[in-house]
Amino acid sequence: MPFIGNTPDVNFTSFAKQDLTGVTGSPAKRGYTLTHAVANANEIEVFVNNVRQEPTDAYTVNGTGLTMTGDVETTDDFYIIYLGKAIQTTVPPDGSVSTAKIASSAVDLTSKVTGVLPVANSQTNTPAFLAKMSGDQTLTDEAENKVQFDTEVFDTDGKYDHATNYRFTPTVAGTYFIFAQAHGKSNANGQLADLRIIIKKNGTSLYSTRHNPATNYANQIALNIQIMDIANTTDYYEVFLFINDTNTGTAPTIEHDENGVASWFGAYKLIGV
Repeated sequence: MPFIGNTPDVNFTSFAKQDLTGVTGSPAKRGYTLTHAVANANEIEVFVNNVRQEPTDAYTVNGTGLTMTGDVETTDDFYIIYLGKAIQTTVPPDGSVSTAKIASSAVDLTSKVTGVLPVANSQTNTPAFLAKMSGDQTLTDEAENKVQFDTEVFDTDGKYDHATNYRFTPTVAGTYFIFAQAHGKSNANGQLADLRIIIKKNGTSLYSTRHNPATNYANQIALNIQIMDIANTTDYYEVFLFINDTNTGTAPTIEHDENGVASWFGAYKLIGV
């Protein structure tokens, strides 16, 4: 006869047995406690000296309570076979248990799981990097100057070029959070008339932030920018700064340190986007 469904790897079934000791005395001492609750007297077989007793006549049950209608001596061989409590051990076949069969309360990561968990679906926030400047950078006035972030704070996958092109080439397709700040400075007080920070993708302007005071020119201006962008395996990103310094005598600069790190460039891959 064919088997319907998954064939169990191992399937052992046996009927549970419980040995009892009789108590000679008054009818008040004819009660016994079962190790397994049963619904009615027909779910167990009661034997006294290997003679099966008649259900509901020789005994009655109520949950885990067994009551014998007659005395059972301490010397009698008194035992029970549970017909309704078959003990079965089954090893399900590989891949046969679906998530629908697992109770949500059975998975408790807070109290049951210890150690470092693996990242789900191999998703990480890398490649990621953060770079700053080791010194001030002199700029060409009224021109877009590539900012030379030449010192890496960290670079998880070596995707930022801090020595030659000063660009981030993630090489891993995905959506990235990209951020930068540049601290522009005129070399004469109150001469900065215009300043723009630009993130370029593959050499083309992508996003920018601008400060143009028109009058009451500033001496120093710090601009920052944060964006998200989708990159393929060959895209690259760079930061440029445009300064209009009305002081024509000396070129403007980007400050690397103004009471702390003043200019930086970084990015990281977003998860689930």
